[in-house]
This record gives sequence, structure tokens and C-alpha cells, in this order.
Amino acid sequence: MKRKKKWYKLDNAATIYPVVMNRKWMAMFRLCATLDEAVEREALARALENALRRMPTFHVCVKRGFFWFYLEELSGIPPIEEDVANPCLPIEAKRSNGFLFRVRCHENRIALEFFHVLTDGTGGMRFLKTLVAEYLSIKYGALIPRDDEILDCSKPPARKEIEDHFHNVAGPVKLSRGEPDAYRITGTEEYDQFMNIVTGIADISAIAERARALGVSVTHYLAAIMIQSIADIQKKEWSRAKRNKPIKICVPVNLRNFFPSKTLRNFSSYVNPGVEFKYGDYTLKEIANAVKCYMGLEATPQRLRAKLTANVEAERSPVLRRAPLFVKKMVMRAVYRATGDVQSSALLSNLGVVTLPREMEQHVTRFDFQLGPLFQNKVTCGLVSYRGKAYINFTRTIRETDTERGFFTRLVEEGVPVTIESNTRERKLMEACHTV
Repeated sequence: MKRKKKWYKLDNAATIYPVVMNRKWMAMFRLCATLDEAVEREALARALENALRRMPTFHVCVKRGFFWFYLEELSGIPPIEEDVANPCLPIEAKRSNGFLFRVRCHENRIALEFFHVLTDGTGGMRFLKTLVAEYLSIKYGALIPRDDEILDCSKPPARKEIEDHFHNVAGPVKLSRGEPDAYRITGTEEYDQFMNIVTGIADISAIAERARALGVSVTHYLAAIMIQSIADIQKKEWSRAKRNKPIKICVPVNLRNFFPSKTLRNFSSYVNPGVEFKYGDYTLKEIANAVKCYMGLEATPQRLRAKLTANVEAERSPVLRRAPLFVKKMVMRAVYRATGDVQSSALLSNLGVVTLPREMEQHVTRFDFQLGPLFQNKVTCGLVSYRGKAYINFTRTIRETDTERGFFTRLVEEGVPVTIESNTRERKLMEACHTV
């Protein structure tokens, strides 16, 4: 008798992503680990099998039901592909064997590209660290300590790792998601969906020192520098309406820091701190304090609970639950267009400092975190720190480099040396091949 496949409801945050995706856009993000020597694909494939057995909510495809999308168990593993210069394109089910993430490698680098329906940055990083730990154990026989960050693949999946924790936390009071629309960066659309990546590498201690001097955190400090950089662009706008819009940075918030959870699925929210330059110019210190104060008010257990409660109540609504999927799609798309990334000018996501056991750290030289294109906004920034270095990855789908150029120039002017890398050369090669 054929075994019935397992299936999972989408977590509350994931319900929107299959609804708004299309052939040209999916909510994607990418995590990379660079090792001290070339990656062996056979060992990586074995490690991937072990990791997927331990984390079954990654071992799935997305299916369309009459009322909702849902996740269904798959067999096998996704193909291990050669890494590319233009990552985070929409996943084609036929090429991925139905999987909702990609596994890529090139020389010393292992890269994972996730569709956000599966997990958030924290869950993705746990998957990557577990995968690398399995790989090193297989290749070198390394005995790597296991915990909640690096899972023991010899153990069965834990229920707490696959739960939708939004429903456990939702309370009796909800908070409106309505906010004024933010100034949006525009520019020349990039050729053939190419995603420009500009990476700045700096000492995290130097950044932290400058942040401490202003009395703020690293995230507050970098968000303030990003706001200043976007303000330079906004000042050149001809339209008064555009010049008067607030500049806001979407900053994801890891809800596990407020409501303890071991889930590997999505469990994050966001806040949109910003400044309105129609009232005049602001110093970096003033902007950083504005970001700090706003996040201090909004990133609290009480406000975050009320915000996620609004989403959970919408999902539980008797009218919406009974509506067929095609009706839900029309309603949810309209809501997302009104309350999604139109409320921010850009996104800054800080995954924090990655720590590894000594048995792993000696083999891993670097981590990277890159965000795919947003639904409407053109510029994102992903930050992760490892072994004293901050890897600041800007991604954009327009040609103009003003945002990251202004950002890194200001950082250097602040006394923080920055080494720059980019995939610009690869973009030019793609264009040359297309015109031949």
C-alpha cells in the first residue's frame, strides 16, 4: 500500500507568498557559507539528505488546494547546481524537482536560495549551519557539537521545530497595519531580471564603535546611514510630492527574541523607522536617535503581538476561510499592494553575528546573506557578521548605484574602512553574450 504523503499548512507569514508570486517574481533570499577548500558535491548531496530528513518542512513542494495553498512532502533531494552570478531568480518547479529552495556550489562556496514560504533568515541560517556541519562530518569525520542552532540529524524532527508559532502568540488585541506610503527609489530597470550585488566588507568592531559613540545599536546606525543616502536621492526629485514623502527603512524583527520558539518556519515581523525631510535636514545622530526611539516603541512584545494578531485574525476570519482560493488571491493581493513594501523605501535585514563550534569554525571562512528583489522596492541590504567581519550585501534591480555608493562613502567618512566586491563584470558579460 502506498504511504500517504505528509502535508503542512502554511505558517501565517507564508500565506501571502504563493498568492503574490508570478513568473518573474518570488520572495527569495540567499545564504552562503565559504569553506577553506573546494566543495565535494557527493559529500554535499549526502549531507543534504541527512539535513532534509531532520528538517521535513524544507522537504516539500507547494500545492494549490480549494481554500488555501499548502505544503506537501517530496522525495529525493533538490539538484545541486553550479552557482551563478545572478541569483534569487524565481524557482522553476521542473528544474528544482519541486523543491522550494536551491542548493548551489562553486569552488569553496555553498549557497542556499530559499523561497520565503519555507522559512525566514533565522530558520534558513539554522538549515545552512546544520547542512555544513553534516558535510564536514561526512568529509572529515569531524565531531561537531549539536544544539538548537546546529541540529543533530540522527534524531527525529521535533514538533516545536515545525509549528506555526504565530497562532500560539496571537492575543486579543490587534494593531492596524496601515502606515503612510514611503518615498520609493526609482531607476533604470536592469536587463533580463539581473540582480546587482555590491558587498562591503568591514570590521564589525569599527562599526560597533561608531554606533556606541552615537548611543545606538549597529542596526540603528546602519539604518540611519541608509536613510541619509536615500535622502540624497530624494532631494534631486523634481516632484514636490516625492520630496515630501517620508524615507523609511523596513527592518525585519526576529520574533524568537521576544516570544521563545524553536520553530524553523517563518516567525518574524518588521518595523519601518524613518524620517520626514520635508521638515528640514537632520544630522546622522538625529536620524540614528529617531530610528532608535521608533524601534524602541514598536519592537516590543506588546506591539509586535498586536501586529501579528491582525494577520492571524484575518486568516481565521470565517468569511475569508470559506472563500475559495481564487477569491482569497484577489483580496490578499490588493491588501499586500496597499500594506506591503510601499510603506518603506528600502529594506535592511541584520542576521547578527554567526558563531560556530571550534570544530566547524576552522573550516568556514565566511558567511553571506543576500535578499532577492522585493515586490515593488528596488533596493535591499542584508547584513551578517562572522569572525570579526561584517558582510554588507546590497542588492538592486535597477542600474543606478546611488544608494550603496552613498552608504559606503558615508561609512568610510565615518572612519570605517570598507572593501568592496560586486558582480558588475558578470552583468556586462551577460549583455555582451546577448548582443552577439
